[in-house]
Amino acid sequence: MSRLDKLIEKLCPDGAEFLTLQECTQKVKNIKWKSYSGNDKKYIDLSSVDRDLHCIMETQNINSDSAPSRAQQIVQTDDILLGTTRPMLKRYCMIPETYDNEICSTGFCVLRANTEIVLPKWIYHNIATTDFFAYVEQNQKGASYPAISDASVKAFSLPVPPLEVQREIVHILDSFTLLTAELTAELTARKKQYEFYRNKLLTFDNNVKIVPLADIADIGTGSSNTNEGLEEGKYPFYVRSQEPLRKNEYEYDETAIITAGDGVGVGKVFHYVEGKYALHQRAYRIHINTPDVLPRYYFHYMRSAFLSYIQKTMFQGSVASIRRPMLNQFPVPVPTLDVQKRLVNVLDNFEAICTDLNIGLPAEIEARQKQYEYYRDLLLTFAETGSTLMTDRQTDRQTDRQTDRQTDRVKCN
Repeated sequence: MSRLDKLIEKLCPDGAEFLTLQECTQKVKNIKWKSYSGNDKKYIDLSSVDRDLHCIMETQNINSDSAPSRAQQIVQTDDILLGTTRPMLKRYCMIPETYDNEICSTGFCVLRANTEIVLPKWIYHNIATTDFFAYVEQNQKGASYPAISDASVKAFSLPVPPLEVQREIVHILDSFTLLTAELTAELTARKKQYEFYRNKLLTFDNNVKIVPLADIADIGTGSSNTNEGLEEGKYPFYVRSQEPLRKNEYEYDETAIITAGDGVGVGKVFHYVEGKYALHQRAYRIHINTPDVLPRYYFHYMRSAFLSYIQKTMFQGSVASIRRPMLNQFPVPVPTLDVQKRLVNVLDNFEAICTDLNIGLPAEIEARQKQYEYYRDLLLTFAETGSTLMTDRQTDRQTDRQTDRQTDRVKCN
């Protein structure tokens, strides 16, 4: 008999109490920007949280003058963030000590554990489950731009066994995620190495012709004003050719590089698009119009050099933004086509090593993640107090119980 089995037999042989997230968490305070005069704060918006790694990748420094309207919630170490706008994108993470007392968007539901009842990691692992996201999918509102309210998130019921049992299960699950974290750290280091060599390869001597972007590209914005295509960081919206476009949206059919026109995404290059797509009006499309420049070469070059260029020239108002002349004047080196082809081949291969889920570290990370998900859903399946504790995942599914419980609650109301 394992240590976990012994703990369950001793502390909760008849099952676990189920509580809502509301009953397990504490209130979170908002910052008062009008009276704030301290140092800049790090701002965690929806685009800051990596959907695969479930960690904060990058933030923006803000103050009382530059803070977006949604930069409100003060977070603490071990808070859990869940993106409530388009929640099935699964933007969730736990706040590390690095971001203690910083600010996050109101686009997140902040879950601060009442540690007398639950461990923060217990909440974290529970909101990662298949059952939780089945509940989210059933309770999100809005067809074109789905969202779930904080109240609905906190109405979710989860098993709350004694803290000692929680601690042992968390320990087991963390052992699965530890290797994934180590592999992810190695992959992050590899990506930095890739960026270093990419930037080095795309640094040219004075013999290479430099032209302004406007001389080699058609530059325009999208035409759709719907909010569906934008996450909070002003990520551009596009639809690939195999997906249906929404009514009244203009369809583009060209190879283009897409970048954000305003917000925290300014200066980042998001998509290399081939085929049909729709684009938000606050995103720019850059279509190379000369045979002397390979679009894929320009895509790599823009990812290497554009952010540093635009940071020096962009308009700094309440929301950072790009003006058309900045794009027109962006200097682009144009080596021979043979050199461009060789650079594209090297950089595409290196990028695949860092991102392709079928090979190398990305594939290993994906496999370990699936292993974690299997044991997570297995270990976090409890019967409610008074029933037999289920250790065989195949005998039942908490999804059914959760759905029934929420349906019953609605009927009672």
